[in-house]
Amino acid sequence: MSDDVRHDGGDDRVGIDELLKRVRAGYERVGPQEAKAAAEEGALLVDIRYAELRARDGLIPGALVVERNELEWRLDPRGSHRAAEAVSHGLQVVVICNEGYASSLAAESLHRLGLYRATDLIGGFQAWRAAGLPVEV
Repeated sequence: MSDDVRHDGGDDRVGIDELLKRVRAGYERVGPQEAKAAAEEGALLVDIRYAELRARDGLIPGALVVERNELEWRLDPRGSHRAAEAVSHGLQVVVICNEGYASSLAAESLHRLGLYRATDLIGGFQAWRAAGLPVEV
């Protein structure tokens, strides 16, 4: 059987660019200044970059660091492995990756868990830093 066709005869696969477009249509993304303002009003910034990038580039002060492979477990308010900050499904969460791609997929996954205010940072950590916002080295 061809790898391009589902077993039921249909083909609903898309490329990553189309997937990102579809995912991002489901919520409003934020820029660096909006993310900073949201954090000042109580939103949780969540840095999902891997350790090497954090060590190389630094951290956003106050951001919760959660490895991408742990994100859903740590932010599910009902989960047994949740972070203390994961207090409700109404929590505003801004997911931050390095350049704003993986964070879009992560935010969509949080929406599936019921975190309906989850979003991500356009341009990721690199955009935050380029905007001259605080970074801890």
